Amino acid sequence: MSTVASTARIHPMAVIDDGAVIGEGVSIGPFCHVGPKVVLGDGVELVSHAVVTGRTDIGKACRIFPGAVVGGEPQSVHHAGEETTLSVGDNCVIREGVTMNTGTVGGGGKTVVGSNNLFLANSHVAHDCQLGNHIIMSNNVMLAGHVVVADRVILGGGSAVHQFTRIGRHAFIGGLAAVSYDVIPYGLLNGNPGVLGGLNVVGMARAGVERSVIHIVRRAFKKIFDGEGSARTNAAGLREEFAECSQAMEILDFIAADSDRALSSPFRGKS
Repeated sequence: MSTVASTARIHPMAVIDDGAVIGEGVSIGPFCHVGPKVVLGDGVELVSHAVVTGRTDIGKACRIFPGAVVGGEPQSVHHAGEETTLSVGDNCVIREGVTMNTGTVGGGGKTVVGSNNLFLANSHVAHDCQLGNHIIMSNNVMLAGHVVVADRVILGGGSAVHQFTRIGRHAFIGGLAAVSYDVIPYGLLNGNPGVLGGLNVVGMARAGVERSVIHIVRRAFKKIFDGEGSARTNAAGLREEFAECSQAMEILDFIAADSDRALSSPFRGKS
């Protein structure tokens, strides 16, 4: 039997499979389908014609619009029907036609989406992606498997992100960009192939980063990418110089971390 809170409102033409858990104040519109292993947190709204399936948890106050399919099986040739999961945080807006897949056994079995994110129409979150909070994915953005997107990243319409790529906090990805390599925190990437055009200064200012700090981060950026060595070698030699600037250190830590992908740069797209 399903567990349905007394304050939930379910349209008579919606289908709720046995085993689903429906929280307080949930609203489920006509022609929605909620699978047997789904948990809908308090205040979730399924507008109409939405599908939530798989072993999927949806956090509080999320809104899911018509045509969205959340919790579908991973689109991976390696998936053999194993039970994996999708977790979505609180206060996310999932617009028309958005798709989010559960994880794969080989990728850890979990797709994780944070809170306060906005997914515009027809955007896609593939298996084993790990997303932070306050992210905006514009229309038709495509994340391949195993992508990591940190907090407050904005991805422009039609951009595509290669599998296993990391995108650092406060980065901005331009519309139609091809993200084939890791993008540093505060990075600004455009084009196909994607080229790192500098820093997301507008985003930094909106986040309250002082102008003097932005100048310091710009100086670090120039030394990383304009130095004689590789970006990773240059970054490793800058830690002492920029130790007092947390934003610069965030970039240096990102570059130093292990990754399956090369690093996006201003030159030929990668470094």
